[in-house]
Amino acid sequence: MGLALERIGILLKWALMIAIAFLSIIPIFWMIMGSLRPRSELFQYLSLEWHLFIPVQWTFQNFIDLFSDSSKPFVMFIKNTVIVAVSVTLLSLLFNSMAAFAFSKLKFRGRNIVFAVFLSALVIPGEVTMVPAYLLMNAFDWIDSFKALIIPGAVSVFSIFMLVQFFADVPRELLEAGKIDGASWFGIYAKILIPSTVPALITMGLITFLGQWDAYLWPLIVINDESKQMLQVAIATFTNLQSTEWGKILAADTVASVPILILFLFLQKYYVQSIVSSGIKG
Repeated sequence: MGLALERIGILLKWALMIAIAFLSIIPIFWMIMGSLRPRSELFQYLSLEWHLFIPVQWTFQNFIDLFSDSSKPFVMFIKNTVIVAVSVTLLSLLFNSMAAFAFSKLKFRGRNIVFAVFLSALVIPGEVTMVPAYLLMNAFDWIDSFKALIIPGAVSVFSIFMLVQFFADVPRELLEAGKIDGASWFGIYAKILIPSTVPALITMGLITFLGQWDAYLWPLIVINDESKQMLQVAIATFTNLQSTEWGKILAADTVASVPILILFLFLQKYYVQSIVSSGIKG
């Protein structure tokens, strides 16, 4: 009886996970299929039937229009976003990991107080700091510059807090052994701590890259030059008062989703590993 109940519980768990996965995939599948429909067919089928998800007339015209529009060069927007997202991710990995190392492993006066004050920034909404941040960028003459997108994103309170949890799990004996061997604090950070926390760093890098890839509000504010604009802002320009180019929007969303899906597929094992081993339990 107990074995039967256990099997029923396992089957119910799998059924629930499959149902959640199915519901999560439906919008992505509809987006991809919608990008392969002609405009006249997009909203023709609204009832729950197979035409709602599978095009009747298949076409790549939306993708052709997307990449052939010289007034809005989509490849340029992708290049801009890649430059910013990769730069922010690399700088974030460096600065946030060094700060987390200092907070978790170094002993200095007032460390706990500084860390508590630092964490208090987590409760401040980003919208509150947006105007001061814009005025600061303007004072530095960084408006319409990638520096306004890269430099402010190089440090994240949440990323530092997350890494502190992982770094705290690294035995201090390893650090002491490195110290005895004559390694500097930077050598201990680079040769002992970083190799021990690769899954956490990959997870943080993936979250950071995704945040920059999907960034909309901040680029909209600090970038006025269309040649330097980011991907999500560019996609939003396909909607205007005259008309909405739904086919191009779906095609653009499909293209924009590909890098994130590829990254997650290749790095998901590190992501899962970091969640399992994290001190933050959900």
